[in-house]
Amino acid sequence: MGGVSVSKLPFFFFFLVSIFLAMGAQLICCSVTYDKRAIIINGQRRILLSGSIHYPRSTPEMWEDLIRKAKNANLDVIDTYVFWNGHEPSPGNYNFEGRYDLVRFIKTVQKVGLYVHLRIGPYICGEWNFGGFPVWLRFVPGISFRTNNGPFKAEMHRFTKKIVEMLKSERLFQSQGGPIIMSQIENEYGSERMALGEAGEAYIKWAAKLAVGLKTGVPWIMCKEDDAPDPIINACNGFYCDAFSPNKPYKPKMWTEAWSAWFTEFGGTIRQRPVQDLAFAVARFIQKGGSYINYYMFHGGTNFGRTAGGPFVTTSYDYDAPIDEYGLIRQPKYGHLRELHRAIKLCQEAIVSSDPRVISLGSSQEASIFSDGKGKCAAFLANLDTKSAARVVFNNRHHKLPPWSVSILPDCNNVVFNTAKVGTQTSKVKMSQSNSRLHSWETYHEDLAALKDSSAFTAVGLLDQINVTKDNSDYLWYITSVDISSSEAFLRGGKKPTLIIHSRGHAVHVFINRKFSGSAYGSREGMRFTFNGPVELHAGKNEIALLSLAMGLPNVGLHFETWNTGILGPVLLRGLNQGHKDLSWQTWKYRVGLKGESMNVVSPNGVSSVNWIGGSLVTQGQQPLKWYKAYFDEPNGNEPLALDMRSMGKGQVWINGQNIGRYWMIYAKGNCGRCHYSGTYRAPKCQHGCGEPTQRWYHVPRSWLKPRQNLLVLFEELGGDVSKISLVKRSTASICADTHEHHPSVANWRAENTSEPTMLHQAKVHLHCAPGQSISAITFASYGTPLGTCGSFKRGTCHAENSHKILEKECLGRKSCKVAISNTFFGIDPCPNVLKKLSAEAMCSTTGTQTFQSNTTTEWIY
Repeated sequence: MGGVSVSKLPFFFFFLVSIFLAMGAQLICCSVTYDKRAIIINGQRRILLSGSIHYPRSTPEMWEDLIRKAKNANLDVIDTYVFWNGHEPSPGNYNFEGRYDLVRFIKTVQKVGLYVHLRIGPYICGEWNFGGFPVWLRFVPGISFRTNNGPFKAEMHRFTKKIVEMLKSERLFQSQGGPIIMSQIENEYGSERMALGEAGEAYIKWAAKLAVGLKTGVPWIMCKEDDAPDPIINACNGFYCDAFSPNKPYKPKMWTEAWSAWFTEFGGTIRQRPVQDLAFAVARFIQKGGSYINYYMFHGGTNFGRTAGGPFVTTSYDYDAPIDEYGLIRQPKYGHLRELHRAIKLCQEAIVSSDPRVISLGSSQEASIFSDGKGKCAAFLANLDTKSAARVVFNNRHHKLPPWSVSILPDCNNVVFNTAKVGTQTSKVKMSQSNSRLHSWETYHEDLAALKDSSAFTAVGLLDQINVTKDNSDYLWYITSVDISSSEAFLRGGKKPTLIIHSRGHAVHVFINRKFSGSAYGSREGMRFTFNGPVELHAGKNEIALLSLAMGLPNVGLHFETWNTGILGPVLLRGLNQGHKDLSWQTWKYRVGLKGESMNVVSPNGVSSVNWIGGSLVTQGQQPLKWYKAYFDEPNGNEPLALDMRSMGKGQVWINGQNIGRYWMIYAKGNCGRCHYSGTYRAPKCQHGCGEPTQRWYHVPRSWLKPRQNLLVLFEELGGDVSKISLVKRSTASICADTHEHHPSVANWRAENTSEPTMLHQAKVHLHCAPGQSISAITFASYGTPLGTCGSFKRGTCHAENSHKILEKECLGRKSCKVAISNTFFGIDPCPNVLKKLSAEAMCSTTGTQTFQSNTTTEWIY
């Protein structure tokens, strides 16, 4: 037997130590665990700030820019659902290309340097068609969704395993060195579990076992599921989650959906959430010991094609998010949250080291103090009063807390951020005409004679729409006939008969003898509706053709797979000599979709399949069921693009064969009164757009365009003037800032810990235009006591006369500028012993352009 000589022992020990260190480093560098205070990544507790960006709601060409903007807002994580119906449109046929290239999206997040929270579900809700389930799942024999049902569990297991194994093969989980640090199984199951009782409890235990058994090496989450079985972490969704606690004391406090506002439905208003309130909710959650927050949404994007669920959810899924639907930064929401995140990160070591010590500062005021036991101290001071500011004493210092606000002190002494004090700029965007014009308009009228072609079939009675269409089209024709006797009184000048149609369609267009007779619509709140109108009938046989429309399938609700859609009946004809006639149980002919759809006229390859008509007939009359096509060249520049559809009625639109989505110029009804940030926020609180079309502009991704001869095809259900459709650009048009002396600033915090008192609390106004733009004009500037808000500033009683000159000198012609709010900078104190502020407004133009073209039609978006 051999031995190890003494002379070789030092090298041998060094070799063993190296191996152990390498093994330990490998374990630490690729591990994700948790304890009561936080998620632990590579051995370090982390405060994790996350934002939802859904890959199918933008284009691959947009992804990196969106993710970089999220990173620049000091986020750590990108959160996304996995969209089953997009990935498996038919059983066993998978799609991971284009907007559904999940691996590319995750690798893009990894490239930018952020983590991923992958919410596999596979039920997602998300205002997405059928809640993310493929419609074919409804037709699996014996299936019952989201319960202890064998067929459903088999399909869910198969798809979830498919996703996990695909990502494992790409080594994308953190346990493999990848960016995925967490995954979610199921989604918002709490109410279903309670309704289903034992079956719901058995199902959720099975789902937890499924997730853990996939051995991803990262924690699994269940949101809005209080009974999430160990080791699954239960998490909160909502406008506020500071009162939430996990179901076990050894689990971290996590907020998987901090709602940045609310989605939009056709016929409704735009919902906005003041950033002061959102920042307040986030700071309160951290103050109460939270350690993971995800904004839903950070970029909402677009429901392209027929992906919007609900029903009646708009094509736009903007969500009043910090990055808007088109990928532009929304200010002040983005900037204020960015500063909040910086302030929170300054407190991280103390927060993750201890539970907060809470002390009262008044009837509605309190402080939470965190300490790491090694000298690090952080404090959050909250004023929960919704109307009154409060002056409190903390650590022998006086602090003024605005109503409904939280101040953050990363050293327990100096305030670096207050949720109600917005120091970042406000931006206004505009929609302006591009240099591209739609030309060569032609039209094709949907062929009603084709209703009786070979694709139609007959059945007795009224059938469920989704059972017939399998959701391959929004449209289903219900066709029957009625014989009218020549003796009917209405034929001799009497009152016309009335057709009554009860539907859950979500809309219906009525044609009598191939002539349009009227329409009726449901709503998200009332999907059942009734058409009730007079009809023109003649003696003999009369054809009744009903075009039923779906506006997206349901995405939430107990066993929504069983819900009916379409014309449910009864269908009655009243006003006949005999009284009324029930047509419900007659023989009906059914035809799925439109003739233009079956001939693929939306595609560049299929557009020549019909005889298009040009000339003056294109814009003649308000005729329903017409197809239109035109061509256009790509506009210059790089601004995001949209179609202005205000002159149209309702339908769908395609660009080069890509479905932009459903459009509808229905006008918004709501309460658009004054909105104030303080007090509990709910979706109806801050509404915008009353009396205007719910959605006028429809995003056209530039990556879908070619330099010349882009094909636009649209189907108009009601009638409109296509000559007034235009391609517009979205851009930042003006920027404002409004900041006072001593405004708390994260940037000044380190200076405040030096011996340089001149650096204390020196606030600055930072104006910056969007990329490719520069400041072309200063439209307002006042250092003193200016009044008003962005767009309506005016001088107060105190004003430094050189304000405008100083701003022009510092800012004009530059992409961005910073101006200190100080007497030193302006060379004068216009009103001693008065708290002063600087209000400024500037115009942004494309770099090299000083003014906007006066002949450009502009629509301002606030």
